[in-house]
Amino acid sequence: MKKESTSTRLKKIMETKGLRQVDVLKLTAPYCEQYGIKMNKSDISQYCSGKNEPNQEKLFVLGKALNVSESWLMGFDVPMGRNDYEFKDAIGPDNLSFNNVEEFKKAYDQSMFRKNRLEYKLLENMRKLNNNGKKSLLNYSEILLGNPNFIESNNHLEVLAAHERTDIKVTDEMRKHDKDIMMDDSEWE
Repeated sequence: MKKESTSTRLKKIMETKGLRQVDVLKLTAPYCEQYGIKMNKSDISQYCSGKNEPNQEKLFVLGKALNVSESWLMGFDVPMGRNDYEFKDAIGPDNLSFNNVEEFKKAYDQSMFRKNRLEYKLLENMRKLNNNGKKSLLNYSEILLGNPNFIESNNHLEVLAAHERTDIKVTDEMRKHDKDIMMDDSEWE
């Protein structure tokens, strides 16, 4: 539930840390550079005045720079602190086993990364690897795909099968009736 505006929260954290708008802009600079996001003085000014709200990318950068959670900064009733979990802690070189499945799931669920941001970060990391690193990453991804705990679930696409009744004698006529229903497209609308 939203408690306050982003403007109120931004001013609150600035006051707590004794920061001016120009200081916030300076704090965001390394993250803007790292993630290829442009932020200027007028952005910060408009966020503080409440004239505009930061988009997802700028909210992420502000959260990182001010060390607060994006949800808190948006005004939601959540703890102020960040919960950045480094995925390398769950799947780093020392943890390349499937003993960490639950830990990894928890890390993923707790992460501030949304799916598209996670995919972007994975691609960004992959591009930094040399050919041997890319081959290792590909091999590891194939290992992960071999474990059902790491496969994206498509439960909504699964067909639920029914089995023939055992409490009565099923006749050919009953089977035909059931098949006719299954094959009738109007039954599925």
